Amino acid sequence: MDSADSYASVDLSTDKLPPVDSPEASHICSLRLRHLIRRLEKDEVSKEDLKKNLEYASSVLETIYIDETRRLCDEDDELSEVEPDAVPSEVRDWLALTFTRSMSNLKRKGEEKPRFRSVAHAIRAGIMVDRIYRRMSSSLGMHVPPHILILLKSLDDWSFNVFTVNDASDGHALKFVGYELLQKYDLITKFKISSTVLDSFLVTLEQGYSKYKNPYHNALHGADVAQTVHHLLSQSKLAQWLTDLEVFATIIAALIHDYEHTGTTNNFHVNTGSDVALLYNDRAVLENHHISAAFRLMKDEDLNVAHNLSKEEYREFRTLVIDMVLATDMSFHFQQIKNMKNLLSMPENIEKSKALSLVLHCADISHPAKDWDLHKKWTDFLLEEFFLQGDREQELGLPFSPLCDRKNTLVAQSQIGFIDFIVDPSLQVLGDMLEKVLNPHNQPSNSVDQSISEEVFEREKKTSVQSNRTSSRSSLSSLSGRFELRRPWVKCLIENKEKWKEKSLTDGEQRAAISTDKGTPSDGDDSRRESSSSTATPVCDKPEAGNCQTVPNSIKTESVASMQIKKVTNCEVTSTSSPSSPPVVPLKPKFMKK
Repeated sequence: MDSADSYASVDLSTDKLPPVDSPEASHICSLRLRHLIRRLEKDEVSKEDLKKNLEYASSVLETIYIDETRRLCDEDDELSEVEPDAVPSEVRDWLALTFTRSMSNLKRKGEEKPRFRSVAHAIRAGIMVDRIYRRMSSSLGMHVPPHILILLKSLDDWSFNVFTVNDASDGHALKFVGYELLQKYDLITKFKISSTVLDSFLVTLEQGYSKYKNPYHNALHGADVAQTVHHLLSQSKLAQWLTDLEVFATIIAALIHDYEHTGTTNNFHVNTGSDVALLYNDRAVLENHHISAAFRLMKDEDLNVAHNLSKEEYREFRTLVIDMVLATDMSFHFQQIKNMKNLLSMPENIEKSKALSLVLHCADISHPAKDWDLHKKWTDFLLEEFFLQGDREQELGLPFSPLCDRKNTLVAQSQIGFIDFIVDPSLQVLGDMLEKVLNPHNQPSNSVDQSISEEVFEREKKTSVQSNRTSSRSSLSSLSGRFELRRPWVKCLIENKEKWKEKSLTDGEQRAAISTDKGTPSDGDDSRRESSSSTATPVCDKPEAGNCQTVPNSIKTESVASMQIKKVTNCEVTSTSSPSSPPVVPLKPKFMKK
């Protein structure tokens, strides 16, 4: 009979199974285990059937073991080189508990202790059962429909389309993306996260993100940022030099970084004297709330994904999450970039918390560096959220925040400025940082601060490293030469900027035509016409940055349309404007307050 036919004909019921010591039991056991694996891959097996069949398989294996123990003890074990440390701790404990007691009466002469290596055959079975259990617990804990699994196969891509996942999952992109990311790094197993707890945590995150029904700052944005962080960790191999705990903290920080966002900026909260602004003294208002609200969730045992961390692990986990999420406050942007540039010019190592904070920050502002279709969607959602804030500001008699006046916003030019002054420089620094910390020529300093470069150096000196959840992840390849990072965002930035330039010209022509129809004097120079407008355009439209740096249009038009602003150096703009022009306002952190 063909093997595929035999799998298809297997009945998983355990009512008519032969005795565990019968000759055919081992064959049936093998057939059922293989069939279970196939069924698990398709999520077509019930928990009850899986449990009963595993219990039967366990009994068969135990019977075979007892019968063969004497022979195994008298022969050279073909797996004698297998060391206990190479086996997962749960499996090792199970083997020791189950098998060493049975061997106590079958010791070799002169031996006083049972030999762990003499049950090496059972290690294979134990590892297989362990893997099956992991797959069982994850698949049963959260069912991922096949059509969503297909979409998640491209999760490693830079321009991963989170919108398609959201549509296919009825708005649950964060739930499935978050779950898949934790699975990819095997964090669910390593930190013994209950599938039920994880499911509840992710669903509750989605509910919090949906609290204010924001067009942009919602669960979809959280899922997108988490996926982008994953790309940066995995494709740069940065994850290989982080501990499991650090990877866990990074993924969680990305998932919760805008939890319960109000759809308004920090500056709006400050100007209106909101409760949250009063609570956090006008500083990093929303970022503090995201962190506090998320950790408050974890006080509930049914939502605590960090339940099995030790006190020391939890302290490190919490510190990393706080540092990373606070760094998404755009008021820290220029100082953060400046500090990282300084670190890149020095031989000292880069602290992990600073490196990971930059990773999350760049992921948070990365949509202009994605494929145009994705970037355009995000921009539309972002502007609608800004316009809604502008409507509220108008109702309250407040001046419009940058980009919040739906009647006078110059979208294309603001995006060009955002790319030129914020996104492109940030990703350039990020790429340089990743290359620095992942290149083996970087030597560790005597600093006591833990750094990525130091771990890279130490890893190069070792041929093997014991794997555990608080040690660095194993390398998949040797960094024997200089590491050069793939930067897929460069092409996207160039293409998107060109599209915005084209749109800016089109918009200018349309405004000129409207002005002509209304009898407004026009000399054909759209840039001069825009420069006379009273509306100021921000060079940054990062969603949280309600007080992005604004430049009066008399300056802005020249800097964008006429390219008067030649460069941004150390967070300041150098301009070739004439002496009669108003001074160019420096791009410094104080202009990024929310």
